[in-house]
Amino acid sequence: MAERPARQAPKAQGAQVLRTEQITPHMIRVVLGGDGLAEFALSGFTDHYVKLCFAPEGADYAHPFDMAAIREEFPRELWPTTRTYTVRFWDPATRELAIDFVVHGDEGLAGPWAARAKAGDQVTFLGPGGGYGPDASADWHLLVGDESALPAVAAAMERMPEGAVVHAFVEVEDATEEQKIATPDGVKVHWLHRGGRPVGEALTAAVKELEFPAGEVQAFVHGEAGFVKEIRRHLRLDRGIPLPRLSISGYWRLGKDDDAWRTVKRAWNEQVEREEESAA
Repeated sequence: MAERPARQAPKAQGAQVLRTEQITPHMIRVVLGGDGLAEFALSGFTDHYVKLCFAPEGADYAHPFDMAAIREEFPRELWPTTRTYTVRFWDPATRELAIDFVVHGDEGLAGPWAARAKAGDQVTFLGPGGGYGPDASADWHLLVGDESALPAVAAAMERMPEGAVVHAFVEVEDATEEQKIATPDGVKVHWLHRGGRPVGEALTAAVKELEFPAGEVQAFVHGEAGFVKEIRRHLRLDRGIPLPRLSISGYWRLGKDDDAWRTVKRAWNEQVEREEESAA
């Protein structure tokens, strides 16, 4: 059997922190810039994302990280850890790239970094990737997400075609976490307050209770994997929406950190598909 070619590490790009902004009590925006973004470009999606690279304690390599060289020269425990975040906005004229972070104190890796970030800090990232954007041919649009999906939902709302019929539901803890989102035709987000209830409970109820407009829908549903699974099952089995009309995925999983979730995410998704097939 022929040997498989060695997997090439994606090319890393470098940027520096220009400024930070406290959007809500638990959302911080970090704006990146610098010459490292000279060749950065997006492809028209509203869920574009980048993978931020964080060096472990004790690593002494410089930004931007040479991923191939690191994997060649350093043991795995000194490889950078990546975290995936949505591009909130990109301005090619000023070369400003904004990323919004949910921050809960010292919990996690990227959130605490964002809370401490200051002008001049260096960062390495991979990307961008992406795959969803509002389809002007859809009869109406359904957007559903928790805080982790809010940047992508907001970007999609801002790019909706004029006259679009949109039902957008975003769940946050309380009214202090709501954000102003500029949308065409005055289309508004339905803010749902968790108020201590399980994450996604309010979103699931809202989608199930929604009177769906006539015609073909394009849906974007992202956030905690448990409620995403429940809403996906409802949309696929109860509403009969075909998969090509859905952008749907668990960004994170309650009770698991990012690394643990990525380890089991593929198997989780395959199990969800098998359950849908058996129930159909």
